[in-house]
Amino acid sequence: MSEKQSPAALEDFETPSKETPGGGRPKSSHRGWIWLLVLVVAGVAAYFLVLKPRKIDPQMARTATQGAAGARARGFGATPVVAVKATRGDIGVYVNGLGAVTPVYTVTVQSQISGYLMQVLYKEGDMVRQGEPLAEIDPRPYQVMLEQAQGALARDQAALQNAKVDLARYQTLLPHNAVPEQTLATQEALVRQDEATVKVDQAQIDNANLDLVYCHITAPITGRVGLRLVDPGNYVQTSSGLVVITQLQPITVVFPIAEDSLPDVFKEWRAGQRLPVDAYDRTLTHKLATGWLTTIDNQIDPTTGTVRLRATFNNEDNALFPNQFVNARLLVRKKQGVTLAPSAVIQRNSQTTYVWLVRPDSTVTVRNITVDTSEGDESEVTSGLEPGDTVVMTGVDRLQEGSKVTAQVEGGSTRRGR
Repeated sequence: MSEKQSPAALEDFETPSKETPGGGRPKSSHRGWIWLLVLVVAGVAAYFLVLKPRKIDPQMARTATQGAAGARARGFGATPVVAVKATRGDIGVYVNGLGAVTPVYTVTVQSQISGYLMQVLYKEGDMVRQGEPLAEIDPRPYQVMLEQAQGALARDQAALQNAKVDLARYQTLLPHNAVPEQTLATQEALVRQDEATVKVDQAQIDNANLDLVYCHITAPITGRVGLRLVDPGNYVQTSSGLVVITQLQPITVVFPIAEDSLPDVFKEWRAGQRLPVDAYDRTLTHKLATGWLTTIDNQIDPTTGTVRLRATFNNEDNALFPNQFVNARLLVRKKQGVTLAPSAVIQRNSQTTYVWLVRPDSTVTVRNITVDTSEGDESEVTSGLEPGDTVVMTGVDRLQEGSKVTAQVEGGSTRRGR
């Protein structure tokens, strides 16, 4: 079924253009209509996506308004810093030195006789007490020597007894001129000779008994035994070392201090003060033990300008080990009731030492101070600062004289600039 077209439409498509030679049909304009439609759609989309105002979320608007109001209330433009108050307290004066743990006694156990080592009665690393058995030397040769000495003693005692009987007889006959005086004198000398021989025999017996005692080696001191130096079955000489025993309780630390610190230490020590000494590890982070100063060396080392001190530690937990390097900290005296401030608040330049002081109006100013003793994270301020003053600890790189700050005081409230 064909559609019925209007004359006007037919005229548009069928009538030749006046400008077209030969009366031909004009080209189709469908493509132009398509591009026009695309432009219209793009314009409508741009209007809704870009140009049309969006609806604002009331909750977001309220939050933004409150944030701005809060910023104005906190003092917009003030520099935020962390501050701390100076306090009054006590601080110790310490002298430090790198020392070494030195046992009071270290003994190398040696055999006092020669012979075969039969057995070892300790375990390496054991704690032994004085008099406890450590090793056994073969006693049989010395037992034989003892029996020989006992036999010689018995023989010589019999000879002495016979000489004494003859002496008594000669002493009886001499008044009757039955024997010459020379015979009596000779007999007296023989008796004294036999008595000396008996004493020598007795000494040989005592020596053999002593050698038998030396066959049983015991600990000369109380301490810890080290590694075994000779194994059982070896023939040991009198110069042979069997084991080393080191006393651990108590134990000492020998450490040097500068000669400039000696007068203060010597003054307190001579006054009878028991000066405490703390032993720390290499990093000065862990305290190993606490002891006391026991002696000061009698001379200063001219090559280093130091003098050696010895401190004694009970070492009940064996925290200190022989030849261990430790940091010794000697407490010379304690200052009481001084002004203290954290060392982090102290600033220095080439001319002076100063802090940033927070004034009551929340502005800052530079305050010159004098620092004396520093211990750990605290320092003693002798001038320029009083207990209760607020000083800036972090954020000083953004400060200028008179700057407004919002100070968060550690352990306290916040001080805001206006």
